[in-house]
Amino acid sequence: MQQFEYTITDPNGLHARPAGLLVKKVQGMSGEFVMECRGKRADLKRLLAIMGMGIRCGDRVTVKSENASEGELHKLKNYFEENL
Repeated sequence: MQQFEYTITDPNGLHARPAGLLVKKVQGMSGEFVMECRGKRADLKRLLAIMGMGIRCGDRVTVKSENASEGELHKLKNYFEENL
């Protein structure tokens, strides 16, 4: 299993617009990704699941994948760092 952790820095947290852009980014990847935060878990290809997590600025999230390539995970980590 591959994973990375990231602290959300967007002052508004992971609200509808950035969550939608994240889903769009992940849907273009072949791997399956799961995000965990404060005991909740969501498939990153499902917008409502992400929105239901209620992620706020300062929350630490863990993104995990068992079948993604290392390149995909690296691209996703860069996306988090640049946009969230």
